Amino acid sequence: MMTYQTASEHFAARIPARGQSISTAPFLNARAGLAQITGLFSAISDYLIKMSEASARVKTIEALHAKSDGELAQMGLKREDIARHVFKDMYYI
Repeated sequence: MMTYQTASEHFAARIPARGQSISTAPFLNARAGLAQITGLFSAISDYLIKMSEASARVKTIEALHAKSDGELAQMGLKREDIARHVFKDMYYI
């Protein structure tokens, strides 16, 4: 049987010195952290672009709905085809 002299000998874990870290989590790695930050900013910019595109499309739909049926006919549109016309590059309807 083994006898321990002090508490620090009893425990396998050691307290790190000031300024040192015992964590080996991958997110603390500088490259991985940078990749996470880059991914976050990329997701935010993608979201903002989609929101601005959606806003522009909504404004286009509102402007077309404000036109008379005669004005739409001159443009070659029917009122029921406005959404299809505005979103034709995004969806097959």
